[in-house]
Amino acid sequence: MTTLVTVFGGSGFLGRYVVRALARAGYRIRVGVRFPNLANYLLPMGNVGQIQVLRTDVADADSVARAMNGAAAAINLVGILYETGRQTFQRLHADAPATIAASAKAEGVSALVHVSALGAGAESPSLYARTKAEGETHLRETCPSAVILRPSIVFGPEDDFFNRFAALARLSPALPLIGGGHTRFQPVYVGDIARAITTCIADPATQGRLYELGGPRVYTFTELMRLVLAETKRRRFLIPLPFSVAMMQASILGLLPKPMLTRDQVLLLKQDNVVASDAATLSDLGIEPETVEAIIPAYLWRFRREGQFESPPREPVSAPR
Repeated sequence: MTTLVTVFGGSGFLGRYVVRALARAGYRIRVGVRFPNLANYLLPMGNVGQIQVLRTDVADADSVARAMNGAAAAINLVGILYETGRQTFQRLHADAPATIAASAKAEGVSALVHVSALGAGAESPSLYARTKAEGETHLRETCPSAVILRPSIVFGPEDDFFNRFAALARLSPALPLIGGGHTRFQPVYVGDIARAITTCIADPATQGRLYELGGPRVYTFTELMRLVLAETKRRRFLIPLPFSVAMMQASILGLLPKPMLTRDQVLLLKQDNVVASDAATLSDLGIEPETVEAIIPAYLWRFRREGQFESPPREPVSAPR
């Protein structure tokens, strides 16, 4: 296959799985990133010359147009969990999709897939969620045929959720249950999102649709923390932390270069993060989602006291794709 696909934000957690899936499907891939020297690990995922890394600023229309030139399809994976300097929610979540959509239209791109987030909404108290919704609106105004994917918490070997709390459990005698631990989530495996994206690129029937992506089971925050402790074989206290207290802590932690918690993230935790009952989902794309229990033992073992020399998982696990 000689079809060229441009991937914006392809060097991140989700990006590496998307690039690998596209390479296996035979596409040529151009990866637009801020720092190409940090994305060279992507090149061996395909054949020689199959993957190109290009320095791209998604806030600059000319830069985006160069990355999009000659592409038949484009994928936008750009997103951040917290703001730093010029990397703001408004710039990356709201303005960048508008720039990418305009370029896709000008270049005659036949398929555009945009990864947003479950919970995106114009009325959300969270700036993260509001700018995600604004980005979707800009995208639809310019490219009505674009596919929008809204995943819940994304998990996999390089995730920033299970790994973060497993690392915290290694050092702390307790794990915090923000808001009492009642917030519900529907974690989705990163490999399943990559499969969904490649399906949407190849299937014209998906154009113009919105899919909410979640795993096969809904968990409370407390249940997820118990899973972390079970897989890392550690006994820790689970301490309920009222939202008001979490807000005060986030005011301080949010000042760190890589904050463990921000005030905006606390606001997000006040809302459940689950797939709507009437939404199109992974099953509509012919994908049976992996379970959390099948995947996390394959990478959380490194947080056990004896690492890989601990007793093996209770059940065989699925190898990450």
